[in-house]
Amino acid sequence: MISEKMLEALNEQVNKEFYSAYLYLAMSAYCNTIGLPGFSNWMRQQYEEENLHVTKLYDYILGQGGDVHLKQITEPPQKYGSPVEIFEQTLEHEQFVTRCIHKLMGQAVDEQDYATQALLQWYVTEQVEEESNVNDILAPLHMVGDDKGGLMMIDQQLAQRVPPTPLAPGQ
Repeated sequence: MISEKMLEALNEQVNKEFYSAYLYLAMSAYCNTIGLPGFSNWMRQQYEEENLHVTKLYDYILGQGGDVHLKQITEPPQKYGSPVEIFEQTLEHEQFVTRCIHKLMGQAVDEQDYATQALLQWYVTEQVEEESNVNDILAPLHMVGDDKGGLMMIDQQLAQRVPPTPLAPGQ
C-alpha cells in the first residue's frame, strides 16, 4: 500500500513531468520560429516522451488505489537563445528531473515501499538515457560553434528523431 506522503510526492512528480512536456513543446515552437525544423522535431518528440512519463506515473498511482491530483502547470519561457543554449537548458532541466527522481527513490527506500522502488528504477534508468542523449547533441553543437553549415547538418540529424514507442501496460 502506498503511503499518503509517497502519494503526495508522486503527484508532485506528475506535475513536474507535465511541466517537462510543456517546456519541450515551448522549445519546439521556439526552434521552429528560428528556422531550425530538426531541432523543433527533436523537442516535439521529447514532448511526446515526457507525456509517456506522465502516463506511467498516473497509471501507477491509480493502480495503487491512490488519487491523482492534477495541478496547475507553470508557464515555460518563450525564448531560449542559441541552439547551444537551448540544449544547455535542456541538460539543466534533465539534471533537475534526475535529482527529483533520486529524491523520490530515497523516500521509497526509507518507507520500504518496494513497489514504488521498482517503478522509480525505470525512471532512474530513463534519466541516465535522457542526460546522455542531450550530452550527445551538445558535444557536436560545441564543436561547430557558430558555423552555419555544421548547425544545418545537426538540424538535419535531429529531424530524423521518430516518436517514442508507447509503453505497454506494466512497462
